[in-house]
Amino acid sequence: MMSLLLAASLFTLQASSAAPAPDYGKPANWLCLPGRSDSCTTPLRTTALNANGFGSTGLSPVTKDASVDCFIVYPTVSRDSGMNSDLVPGEGEEKAAIVSQFARFAASCRTFAPVYRSMTLSAVTAAAAGANVIKPAMLAYGDVRAAWKEYLAKHNKGRPYVLIGHSQGALMLQQLIANEIEGKPEARRMKLAVIPGFNLLVPQGKLVGGTFKSTPLCSRPGQTGCALSWVSFREGNPPPSGAIFGIADRPGMTVACTNPARPGSTGWVALDSYWNARSTLPVPGGPIQWSAEGAPPSPFLRTDGLVSARCVNNGPRGYLEIRTNADPADKRTDRIGGEVGVLGMFLPGWGMHLADIQAPMGDLVRQVDALNGRSGAVIGQTR
Repeated sequence: MMSLLLAASLFTLQASSAAPAPDYGKPANWLCLPGRSDSCTTPLRTTALNANGFGSTGLSPVTKDASVDCFIVYPTVSRDSGMNSDLVPGEGEEKAAIVSQFARFAASCRTFAPVYRSMTLSAVTAAAAGANVIKPAMLAYGDVRAAWKEYLAKHNKGRPYVLIGHSQGALMLQQLIANEIEGKPEARRMKLAVIPGFNLLVPQGKLVGGTFKSTPLCSRPGQTGCALSWVSFREGNPPPSGAIFGIADRPGMTVACTNPARPGSTGWVALDSYWNARSTLPVPGGPIQWSAEGAPPSPFLRTDGLVSARCVNNGPRGYLEIRTNADPADKRTDRIGGEVGVLGMFLPGWGMHLADIQAPMGDLVRQVDALNGRSGAVIGQTR
């Protein structure tokens, strides 16, 4: 996987070496655009899961008056052959990632999500085995960069914006900020960068430096012009030696961690979470029984305070530690998933990678919505 990390330092060369990007003037090359029905405007039936069982069920809302835009880059989900995906988003791949990880942000902002030739699951597997994936990474980044240029030229019109991505999407946005935003006029309009799931490096004890020259980590609630970044690990299972996430590979650096529910906090903070109750991904201990009452009445569940998180930085290690606030006496599950399972095994160096977005989803949506000058819960979310 080191070749993927090395690729991050070489993205500035992409303009002269990558293949021509798609035409992002064509709506077909966007998964999400304002003013149409698409993956980001899909109403998500969601039920509150409380200590006393299932609560109310509602549909995720879509705002009609947001003053903020969200530019979204999805993670590695493509099962296409080869190192890069095609430009045909799959129902169970790119579209599913947008729905489960990003569609709720449509309650808080205008959503823009380009289709890009992302590195495939095969590319990530090859990188983990030591293959060189610099060219596939640069091709993917070239597409994201072109989509960003199209967004600025045709859609932004001076509006404030938020960058949102996970895993490979976070890597792409790290490089976009470093190469195309920092030091330019559009940097003043960037309200937040929500980029979990890929190591972002900062000098130990500092908020800026390393990956970014001038974009700091968010260190207090309500701060703007900053980045929210973390990689998740279960309580009691810190990143092991050789982990792909959570350990800085440069002397004097650590992996950035900002608590997504309360930036700047180092203590435990309860999370407002949204889970895909019908996910078929493997979970340690087997499938989750979400409630003693029986099967969930909707595809998605909201749990408020079922899990908590705190940031840990210890030398080169930096990660978001997640624990379940288990109570055998109530009706809710005492387990959540998030680990990456392969061939019946869970990869310790990946931590709770699959829970990076879901665990603090409600907290993130509210922080973005607050940029519109609104406060409190987004209308339509269930409790």
